[in-house]
Amino acid sequence: MRRGGVQTIAPTTLLFDRAPAKEAEALNRVAIALLQYSPNVVPATEASVLVDVSASLRLFGGVRQLRRRMRRTVEGMGFSCAIGCAPTAQASWLLATGGGTALTPASFVRQLECLPTSCLPATRAHQEYFDGLGCRTLAQIRRLPRAGLQRRCGEAINDALDRALGEAPEIFDWLQAPPSFSVRAELTDRIEHADATLAYANGLIEQLIGWLTAHQLALTRFVVALEHERGKEAVPPTEVDIALAEPAWHDDHLLRLLRERLVRLEIAAPIVAVRLSVTDVQPMAPPSESLFPEPGGKPEDHARVMELLVARLGADNVLIPATRADYRPEHANAWVPLTEAAAPAPPPPGLPRPAWLLAKPVALLTRDDRPFYGSPLRIVSPPERIEAGWWDGQLLTRDYFVAEGQDHSHYWIYQERLGSRDGDAVRWYLHGLFG
Repeated sequence: MRRGGVQTIAPTTLLFDRAPAKEAEALNRVAIALLQYSPNVVPATEASVLVDVSASLRLFGGVRQLRRRMRRTVEGMGFSCAIGCAPTAQASWLLATGGGTALTPASFVRQLECLPTSCLPATRAHQEYFDGLGCRTLAQIRRLPRAGLQRRCGEAINDALDRALGEAPEIFDWLQAPPSFSVRAELTDRIEHADATLAYANGLIEQLIGWLTAHQLALTRFVVALEHERGKEAVPPTEVDIALAEPAWHDDHLLRLLRERLVRLEIAAPIVAVRLSVTDVQPMAPPSESLFPEPGGKPEDHARVMELLVARLGADNVLIPATRADYRPEHANAWVPLTEAAAPAPPPPGLPRPAWLLAKPVALLTRDDRPFYGSPLRIVSPPERIEAGWWDGQLLTRDYFVAEGQDHSHYWIYQERLGSRDGDAVRWYLHGLFG
């Protein structure tokens, strides 16, 4: 109907102008999200997406389970959907109007009896002609003489029915995932609290999972930017940088981490848009080939717990021990945030290091010019000289030895050299104990 006629009959009707560009963009977002279920996805006519799931049925537990997961994905992005399933793409497109399922061509032929003629786009221009013939369903059109139907209505109707029944080939230009990932969602209204953007971030993460699956990548770092209003008093976007201890590609885990960060986030201005960008990825690791599950859970499960603790408590409150490339024993080990942990530095070459290093060296007694700790200590190793720390003002000049007591316990002792920080060249100190 025209605008004037609608307003005359129903003055309270809300009228909206269509935005074809935004509709196409939304359809493309849904198609990218569905790449997590099949590599063969293509946007089609009339706000539809075709997905070839013939190779994915066993992976996702059958047709019903796959349909349930795809529906949850689309609805999580804020859209409603009708899903049809059939052996051919054209047949599934037709069945989507009623949400039907036909696993064989014979079952689809039976369902043609229930499909109205208007569901096929090629028949809409000839609707009056079919009404005059008394054709109400696609099955009745299929029983018409093929040559006469083609002469009066063209080849489009016969071609569409042939493709639906598998009697004609279907050729598609499958969707290719973009090389990089950065998507943006505009909010319908200004939001005052950061955690209220989770509904929009969920749709962005669904697209992210489809993009990762298409490229066979795992995520290690991503940024969520909360954009504020622009104008004279513009505020730069509030960025939430999330680093993962272990590569991940599961939407529930990523959404849980983001929720923990957003709940504790304070914003300076209302939010009008959300942008998600991927900053670091790596190839997806193959599944484990072990026959029996590992006790205590998989390493991925432990990494997820650590990431959840970092998101909830803060990066500075979750620490792990790490080694540093430093000759000084006091500085060779430290506690660092989990997100800053790097590859462990190899120990400096020389004599073995003790497993137990004292927090503060203990001064030893000297008897008969020999160090004494419960019993006289006997030096059993050549000296190891350490001269380091001049660059930060904490110079150490020591000679370390491995000493043995009468009970055959071994200790790590040292002697300060002349010119050292303490200036003591005679006293001995106990710094560690060997197991």
